[in-house]
Amino acid sequence: MVMRRLKALLPVLLLTGCSVLQGTPQPPPPLTDKPQEIRRDQTEGLQRMGSVTALVYGSPADAEEAIRAKAVAANADYYVIIMIDETIVPAQWYSQAILYRK
Repeated sequence: MVMRRLKALLPVLLLTGCSVLQGTPQPPPPLTDKPQEIRRDQTEGLQRMGSVTALVYGSPADAEEAIRAKAVAANADYYVIIMIDETIVPAQWYSQAILYRK
């Protein structure tokens, strides 16, 4: 009896958890002269320009800086960093971001 109730309750809890993680859309910050990093929930109403990747030696901050430089070169207004991950090579970092314009 208890197992049946738990089986019925489990999908409800999982779906509720997904809605909590989704978040409500927020407006992006005001435009500046340089591209700004934003969160995924701030992309509503923005035009997607494409994606960029970077492979750098150093630290995660170096990977962020490489993405920022590529956003500047592409004349983007905003960017969302999707991932920064260390590769199999020590101190080599791979990063990926999506570029947006207002």
